[in-house]
Amino acid sequence: MFNNNNRIEINDKNIKKADLVVGIPSYKEAGNIAFVAEQASLGLKKYFPKYKSVIINVDNNSLDGTKEAFLGARTKVPKIYISTPPKTTGKGNNFYNLLNEIRALNGKAVVVIDADIKSVTPEWIQSFLNPILEKKYDFITPMYTRHEYDGTITNNVCYPMVASFLGINIRQPIGGDFAFSRKLSDHLLEQKWSPGVLHYGIDIFMTLHTIIGEFKMCQVGLGEKVHKPSAPKLGPMFTQVIETAFDILLSNKEKWVIESRLKDLPIYGKDKVDKPQDLPISYKGMKEASLYEFSINKEVLRRALSSKIYRRLEHMYDKENIKINADLWSKIIYDIFYAYDTTDMGPELVEALKSLYFGRSLTFIKDTMDMTYKQSEEEIKKQVEIFVKNKNYLLVKYKIAPSVIDTIVQRIPILKNNTKTRRLTTH
Repeated sequence: MFNNNNRIEINDKNIKKADLVVGIPSYKEAGNIAFVAEQASLGLKKYFPKYKSVIINVDNNSLDGTKEAFLGARTKVPKIYISTPPKTTGKGNNFYNLLNEIRALNGKAVVVIDADIKSVTPEWIQSFLNPILEKKYDFITPMYTRHEYDGTITNNVCYPMVASFLGINIRQPIGGDFAFSRKLSDHLLEQKWSPGVLHYGIDIFMTLHTIIGEFKMCQVGLGEKVHKPSAPKLGPMFTQVIETAFDILLSNKEKWVIESRLKDLPIYGKDKVDKPQDLPISYKGMKEASLYEFSINKEVLRRALSSKIYRRLEHMYDKENIKINADLWSKIIYDIFYAYDTTDMGPELVEALKSLYFGRSLTFIKDTMDMTYKQSEEEIKKQVEIFVKNKNYLLVKYKIAPSVIDTIVQRIPILKNNTKTRRLTTH
């Protein structure tokens, strides 16, 4: 982590205190950041005029004019620009700057909107802040319509893992757009920030520590999410997100939920399902990446996976006929997770898993190509159910006998009065 004293700051209005903060993390987003800042300003002025507010761009020293575009945005709410030093990148580093600034300003509530979001409206600000200011929630995650092939790390790893390990049905655990209280902000600063957290691991870091710390959570419906496709960043993003998730879950085994039912979080805001944005998919490129990554990681996978699963994968990759269904995928994740905990292969395992993640994404695309958005969303929910159902596959590895699984239940007290226990439902 860089020395926070080396950051670059422009605070022309000399803002020293703010109740409400909208943070916009960025790296080379000159084309859209002014729009996000202007929508945030409209939302703050329209819905929260009695509060002292500020909009903060936390940047990675972008050289494309991001700073100038942000500072030149037409806003009635004052703005602060903060950047990491030259050559220091990472979304997590931006968040580290933001959380420290919130503390310095004595902020009460924070909204974070990614700088590439094209669908943000003033109502997003209202939807995010109301649960904190009126209902005393600490962490608010988004519910929005996304293309079924957008958010593949969310859909195939983070969503099912959070549900399976911690027993919470949270649809967008790494959505990128959040709101949180000052209490949670201070708590996050006190946690261990690994190299992965300082980059794309920051979102799952926030969600997991919120749950593990027993903070009060809810979700808000926002409608459609339109943003810059993240496909070009999927390689490093996958590695940083998965390593962060594995490390935090392994450091908090006492918080694992043994029961097979999920707790749904309260949902506020918009409940209309909009048409998702169109998204170009490079099926051929993804398949080539999957085949190549598998070929160079065979030995690691052979050591980590059960012999039956490895032989099945080796056969399909030799034939270039990749079909990793949800049942197989859940057991792959559990095998890799267990090996990550009990062997010295560590980061090699996450790199090796990448090939199979691409393979699972390919399979999902093939299986849902002719489905509607709602039908595809149901398949994503079914995958979560399969992860939860197959959790015994992992627990047996940890010598938790099946007879014990039905009787030992790790409770999360903060959720007792805020959630309903039921099967997965579609919002």
